[in-house]
Amino acid sequence: LTQFTPHENIYTIPNILTLSRLVAAPVIGYLVLHDYHAWAVGLFAYAGITDLVDGYIARRWNLQTVVGTVIDPMADKILMTILTVCLAVKGALPVWLAGIILGRDVGLGIAAIYYRWISLPPPKTFSRYWDFSLPSAEVHPTTISKYNTALQLALIGSTTALPLLTIDVSTAMQAMHYLVATTTIWSGASYVYTKDAVKILRNGTENNEERPKDDK
Repeated sequence: LTQFTPHENIYTIPNILTLSRLVAAPVIGYLVLHDYHAWAVGLFAYAGITDLVDGYIARRWNLQTVVGTVIDPMADKILMTILTVCLAVKGALPVWLAGIILGRDVGLGIAAIYYRWISLPPPKTFSRYWDFSLPSAEVHPTTISKYNTALQLALIGSTTALPLLTIDVSTAMQAMHYLVATTTIWSGASYVYTKDAVKILRNGTENNEERPKDDK
């Protein structure tokens, strides 16, 4: 028997803002690689502002969606991945730190693919797998993961802006490198050991009250 999975409206303002961050990510990477530092910093600031605004709008006007719990951290990770690679290629970010950041994200990405597959009600088809209006699982970011995301964004933003600075901040940046490496490893482990980090939705439904407050 085919289970009924209700669709949800994914075309909300918070989700559209999140998608705009996804589109901006490769553009920022291009700007970094071609030394358009001021433009890169400006667009990065836009991404950071929309990350705050979409969450506020979702909570204020009750526009939370299950798909928002997926694409919001996905947008952050894609932005982080692209800029981590570009900054490492430019020699602005240590390769060992880039490896830690990317390794964690690859692991979480593989886990997301797996959970999407096992949580999707039958029939499990290619089109249904990629139809995110069919919610099947929620991601609940751990506390350390939220701190880690903020620190990573601060590191990447600072590194992107370094060519525009006229003061020496090398000591502070080195300390930030070790701090981010620590929180990145810690946050990756937290998803393994935190029981409710991923919640599979039964029959495609879940009470809205059980969603984390910063969901879209």
